[in-house]
Amino acid sequence: MTKEQYLAKRAELINQAQKFINEGKTEEANAKMKEVETLDNEYEAATKAQANLNALNDNSRITNIQTLGQNVDGQVIDTMNNKEEKVEMYNSVEYRKAFMNYVLNGTAIPEKYINADANTKTSDVGSIIPTTILEKIVEKLEATGMILPLVTKTAYQGGLSIPTSSVKPVATWTAEGSGSDKQKKTTGSIVFAYHKLRCAVSVSFEVSVVTLGVFETTIINNIAEAMTKALEQAIISGTGTGQPKGVLTETVVTGQNIDIAAADDPDYEMLIKAEAALPLAYENGAVWCMTKKTFMKFIGMVDKQGQPIARTNYGIAGKPERSLLGRTVVLNDYMTSLGATIENDTVIAFMFDFKDYVMNTNYNITVKRYEDNDTDDQVTKAIMLVDGKVVDKNSLVTLTKKSA
Repeated sequence: MTKEQYLAKRAELINQAQKFINEGKTEEANAKMKEVETLDNEYEAATKAQANLNALNDNSRITNIQTLGQNVDGQVIDTMNNKEEKVEMYNSVEYRKAFMNYVLNGTAIPEKYINADANTKTSDVGSIIPTTILEKIVEKLEATGMILPLVTKTAYQGGLSIPTSSVKPVATWTAEGSGSDKQKKTTGSIVFAYHKLRCAVSVSFEVSVVTLGVFETTIINNIAEAMTKALEQAIISGTGTGQPKGVLTETVVTGQNIDIAAADDPDYEMLIKAEAALPLAYENGAVWCMTKKTFMKFIGMVDKQGQPIARTNYGIAGKPERSLLGRTVVLNDYMTSLGATIENDTVIAFMFDFKDYVMNTNYNITVKRYEDNDTDDQVTKAIMLVDGKVVDKNSLVTLTKKSA
């Protein structure tokens, strides 16, 4: 499927879903949105596979220069068999080299790769990150952080109203020949905006860095590290103003918050209360989320039978696998730890099913190079558009440390 076919099909499905929403046909709208998700996943998988294949092709050690050539438009030509294969413009070796020269030396990107509209100056247009690098950045974003791989990722159009179920229908027993009351499934909706995430690449791109492979690895590492931290911080505690709204910014469902007195530490009974507060329907996917210092407070704690409630196992890869009362623990550095000074009531740990958090992202990351007039440094910045919200907070259970 080409990019044009994918976009056309996606737009058609989105329009159909919007039509069903306008007509109050929620189930049909949800079905269409499932089709959009399936289409996105299939296209993303195909794109990654193509990018990986192209990367392998670029790294081939032996090339028959007598039968192969590449023209300026990124077309690979087999002169022996008279075959021609179209390569994506932003994935061609020519563009990747032009992009490297743009970042390293400030050399302008050729006009055929940028917006050449008469009303737009080419000096004002950011450079598109090549597809191969972009796919590697996305994969590194998903693999680097502890939290980012757990959330649900979508690519809805900005401003689209997405329905969320707030009340589930109830089945009733009826007598023979009798019916039951018709129930209207009440739904709410969420609207994703596009918040700009900006990353100034701090690495000094020396003149000696001239090879394409070294350059791409360097920029991937810098962008991925900075943006992963910013995205995960927003998922946990984002304000929702100019950035995604975090899990801990949501109002907890009544009865699903456990308070810890200022002079107390969490004990076995408090953990039992937290587990009891988690609805059974959300039992399977919920995980504990806390800092490493907080988790270590539970090490050595035992239940009434003398069994430890906190365990650290080591998997086949040698990485620690932590659990609390049998539930997986995901560590992070974005929360307040037990033992720190608490001035206001603060959540020090929580349970949540991160599949109920949706991150809507436009992965078309762009970079722009400019000079800092105060320091004369050459700065390369990267920008992405992203928003995120909790779509179902019923799996959220918090442990709140009260202030002194």
